Amino acid sequence: MGQILAIDYGKARCGIAATDDMQIIASGLETVPTPSIIPFLKKYFSENRVDDVVIGLPVDLKGNISEVEKDILKFIGIFEKEFPAVKVHRFDERFTSKMASFFISQSGKSRKQRQEKGLIDKVSATIILQNFLEQRTR
Repeated sequence: MGQILAIDYGKARCGIAATDDMQIIASGLETVPTPSIIPFLKKYFSENRVDDVVIGLPVDLKGNISEVEKDILKFIGIFEKEFPAVKVHRFDERFTSKMASFFISQSGKSRKQRQEKGLIDKVSATIILQNFLEQRTR
């Protein structure tokens, strides 16, 4: 069994999280500049077995899709050509940034560390992945 990777895709950077090989625990991995995401994934996939990727679906409170979805769909097209053996899942990412900010604020990190957007992206990816794992087991 391989890992499941989650990507919190953004125009500037992407938060990345991964499960363990047993697909039980989600852990934040890294924040990668968006233009570097495919090279990062090529390297990561060459070193780790990844079965599935979960990509956040940017939905607002009213159920409308965010404008970044156009960029995400373009990315998914490129991803599927580069990594045809890896299954892509979409998962509602509503509230993940707010939840990430809250968890970070409770972690005892300094104000400067709490405001680091890259950390929020990585924690958001972890929340997306953990929620995906929990829904899958229900």
